[in-house]
Order: sequence, then C-alpha cells, then structure tokens
Amino acid sequence: SICPGYNYGIGNVIREGTTGNAQLNRWNVYDDSCNIVDGLLTTENPCTEGIFGCSPPPIIFNRYTNSFTGLIYSCRTDPASGTCGNDVISVCCRNDGN
Repeated sequence: SICPGYNYGIGNVIREGTTGNAQLNRWNVYDDSCNIVDGLLTTENPCTEGIFGCSPPPIIFNRYTNSFTGLIYSCRTDPASGTCGNDVISVCCRNDGN
C-alpha cells in the first residue's frame, strides 16, 4: 500500500506524447491500493488547471480537490509514500477537515 494514514497519493508526471507542439502530461491520483481514482491530463501548468494546488518553490502539489466530490485534501511529501507500478508517489493527501 502507499501513503499510510492518508486518503490518496499523487504520482509524478507521466509524459503522454505531444498534441501539436505542446507536451501532453498526466498525473494520476491513487487510492491506498494503487487504483487510479482521479487525475489530470493537460498541456498546461498543472498548478492552474483546477484539481491541484501548488506550493512555492520547490514546487509540490500541496492541495488536491476531488473531481467527483469536490472535497479538498491537503498534500505533503512523506518518506513512506511508496510507488504504484513504476510511478513514484510524489505527495500523500488527506482530508484535514476542509
């Protein structure tokens, strides 16, 4: 399992090729059993596309808004984050009552 004590883990960028001249990137959101439950596919800045919030540099995703429920989760790095397949989990997210 990933991210013990958290609701979700967010993976690192997965490059999905290009659309026109733009790089198409994906970030998966996983539950603790490594099922993909949400995510973002964009050619734009993931920090401004809606479901992720970003910290000041060094940039991490520090907020995740669930696409289906609208619930907001706080995210942070965690030494026990783990991996899902080849996707190293960058941050772990939990609902801190928001």
